[in-house]
Amino acid sequence: MDRVTHEARGDGQRAQSAPLPRRSPRSGQSSARSFDDRYRPGLRRTTAEPLRASWRPKPTEEEAQAEGGKPRRRSKLSGVVRTYGWRVYALPVLLVLTALVVYDTANSGGGTQAGQQQDAGAGGVSATGGGDPVVTENRAEPVSLDIPTAELPEGGEYTQAGKGTWHVIPVPEGRGEKVGTGGKLYTYAVAVEDGIDPSSYAGDDSFANSVEATLSDPRSWTGTGEVMLQRVDNSDPPPDFTVSLTSPETTHRPDMCGFTIKYESSCRLGQKELVVINLARWVRGGKAFNGAMTEYRQYAINHEVGHAFGNGHVGCPANGELAPVMMQQTFGVSNDYVAELNKVDPTNYSAVPADGKVCQPNAWPNPQAE
Repeated sequence: MDRVTHEARGDGQRAQSAPLPRRSPRSGQSSARSFDDRYRPGLRRTTAEPLRASWRPKPTEEEAQAEGGKPRRRSKLSGVVRTYGWRVYALPVLLVLTALVVYDTANSGGGTQAGQQQDAGAGGVSATGGGDPVVTENRAEPVSLDIPTAELPEGGEYTQAGKGTWHVIPVPEGRGEKVGTGGKLYTYAVAVEDGIDPSSYAGDDSFANSVEATLSDPRSWTGTGEVMLQRVDNSDPPPDFTVSLTSPETTHRPDMCGFTIKYESSCRLGQKELVVINLARWVRGGKAFNGAMTEYRQYAINHEVGHAFGNGHVGCPANGELAPVMMQQTFGVSNDYVAELNKVDPTNYSAVPADGKVCQPNAWPNPQAE
């Protein structure tokens, strides 16, 4: 193999290197080639040269014609392919997949915004199921109540709607006497709603005296010896509860007694420490009491104040006995009737069995006391 060698000479000069002649492999004649000749297209590269890329990888049109060839024409597609490579093939595939997804979403009822808005009208956004349901709802029929003793009796006139505000009826010297023989002392006030006709309940003092007389009776809650009561007015601290005479429309408000059971009734609001006496019942009473208005009013006060002391509803224990004061005697003294009412609003009324028991009306929690 031909080599070019550089050696050091003793005189300190370096020998001049020159390209050696090369024999033609066919003719045996030597021929010298220039540096550029070795890299002309179509010629074989000298084996002694290093392997490196040509500084002119693509021939010009003139060079191609000089070599007897024709200039190659490249299509625009090939140029794009050379520039972007595999991305050219991936782009159409992605476009097709995107179109399929959009079409499938547009024709799906459960995932569209319109479908969600339609469901939201029922109270919230929910997904709609496809196909027939496996099981469906069996909605309850409205309860039809026919409780003769729960109807409001005929009687005097009363104001249907007051102003929704109350005034406390004053007490001489701001406080009444303490009533009871022992136990914790509870204070209470008496109030009347503004805007109701005083003639229907004989005026503020008449109502306040009825409340105080009832709660001071030994047959009432103080007769147990477990609690004491004292009437106050605008005291500091505030009273433990207030007994208020309230018009029917105000009583029906959701923030008051409500009107789930469509019969006039009274109630006690624990969060407001308010005992609500319905004016319609105060004027007309309850059918179970057969027109005994004083006895019914005593019952209404004792029953609702009993809730203020933490007592719940109960049923008739035995046929012919006096009804417990915590029985819903405004609606009747028959367990069957009360059980029917509990079907309408079981959250507000304790369960009473429909066992056919019927009691006698009673106004007092301690009827045996004297």
